[in-house]
Amino acid sequence: MPALIHPTALVAPGARLADSVQVDAYSIIGEHVVIGENTVVGSHCVIDGHTTIGANNTFYRFCSIGGVPQDKKYRNEPTRLEIGNGNTFREYVTVNTGTVQDVGVTRIGHDNWIMAYVHIAHDCQIGSHTVIANAVQLAGHIHIGDWAVLGGLSAVHQFVRIGAHAMVGGTSSIRQDIPPYLIGAGDPFRPVGINSEGLGRRGFSPEAISALKESYKLLYRRNLGIDEALGKMRELQQAQPQVTEPLQVLIDFLLASSRGIVRS
Repeated sequence: MPALIHPTALVAPGARLADSVQVDAYSIIGEHVVIGENTVVGSHCVIDGHTTIGANNTFYRFCSIGGVPQDKKYRNEPTRLEIGNGNTFREYVTVNTGTVQDVGVTRIGHDNWIMAYVHIAHDCQIGSHTVIANAVQLAGHIHIGDWAVLGGLSAVHQFVRIGAHAMVGGTSSIRQDIPPYLIGAGDPFRPVGINSEGLGRRGFSPEAISALKESYKLLYRRNLGIDEALGKMRELQQAQPQVTEPLQVLIDFLLASSRGIVRS
């Protein structure tokens, strides 16, 4: 058992904590919890459920991690929560385990920055390198791609998908899928363009950003149907092989959307 456990913390006998884990005052660690190296659990946190946490995570005070789903269909099934490495969870973050009506596991990837009062409901699938600002509320079954940014006080409807590199302004209400690379805000959310600044910071080439801007116009400015826009995007891929990969991410997302995408 790690030496860095405060005398007032309660760690269940079955919990498995790496030797370098720190657990501060009055926190509670449940029977089925696994925590990896150099993770810090601040004071007054509760981590329970069938929860596996990787290395180098930080949980600030009063987090509630691995609680049962807020779903009336839940019947105490041993569903899970999996958290990767290098994540930051600020004060009062709540994350629930999955349900058997979905894949049975809530997942959070690596190097995410999750700010105070965020709620991540059952069966959400969060990628890596995301920023989820203060008081964002995620309903069940939501998928969020890598590098997405969600502004504070935004609310996301259940089953919505938010694509990689998308950026959502604060206090937005999201009821349909947001394709990768988009930026926008509002109630309801309305796209205004491509997250060019973020893409440039992450090493996207000028050619790729230009192709994505053209793809945005195909979706939102040319009065085309989705199938027509997809056809034009494939023509872009053929004309510019160097932009094939980022365009394919967008194409695959559009083909997989079941709720429909946000509209301007």
